[in-house]
Amino acid sequence: MNKRKKMAVKTILTNISVYLILFIFILPFLWMILASFKNQQQILDTSNLFGFTPNFENYVSVFTQYAFMDFIVNSFLVAAASTFFGLLLGLPAAYAIAKYKQSGLGLLILIARIVPGISFLIPWFIIFSRLDLIDTYTALTLSHMLVTMPFIIWVMIPFFEGLPGELEESARIDGCTTTGAFIRVILPISGPGIVTASILAFIFSWNNFMFSLILAGEQTKTLPIAIFNFLSYSEINWGGLMAASVIITLPVLIIALFMQRFIIAGLTGGAVKG
Repeated sequence: MNKRKKMAVKTILTNISVYLILFIFILPFLWMILASFKNQQQILDTSNLFGFTPNFENYVSVFTQYAFMDFIVNSFLVAAASTFFGLLLGLPAAYAIAKYKQSGLGLLILIARIVPGISFLIPWFIIFSRLDLIDTYTALTLSHMLVTMPFIIWVMIPFFEGLPGELEESARIDGCTTTGAFIRVILPISGPGIVTASILAFIFSWNNFMFSLILAGEQTKTLPIAIFNFLSYSEINWGGLMAASVIITLPVLIIALFMQRFIIAGLTGGAVKG
């Protein structure tokens, strides 16, 4: 077999492997979408995956019977707030670590990132209970920042390290302070990294389940917690559960698809030294 044929066979096998992996990952999501348009009997009938008449009863029930719009608003507010304050504190921290080589601080933040979130639940619950902050956006925002802020810092550290040191020096020559140079020069050219960190932090907060399970209540319940509404002792409302799952997944999927160019640019930007 000559070299050209070997390359052709290798390409075909690679394509088959890629499509097989995609099929394995996409199949559960496809089943979830199809099941959201079925009734309970059709969902449990696994012998007929595509032969059904679609209906929107599950989606109507999700928004009318279970008031899912309130949960969407709660999730959006918490994710947006935790991302915003994560950026507000995380960007200066990442720049300080990158510029002044604060490896100890970086290691501490890394430990906070990899420590299981459940380790913080009891202290958070005690503190917020005594401050009467259970079932408030404040408690959820602060707890979700344990996820968003360390992630933002660790995405931005290599990005800031890749920026030329002459940028801040030039700004200081023009009369800027360190803070002024950071705000006026460094942040504007760090757009791709900031966008990437913001998107991924928002997604992580949107999908967070554990902190909301303990710290949220009826007024601040988020989407992952609202899924429990479809589970009962004797029955699982599969149609409503699948419709709710699609609603939870769809915003994240849309963000990922439309912003993938910025995400890739941000993640690879830190690898290029200026």
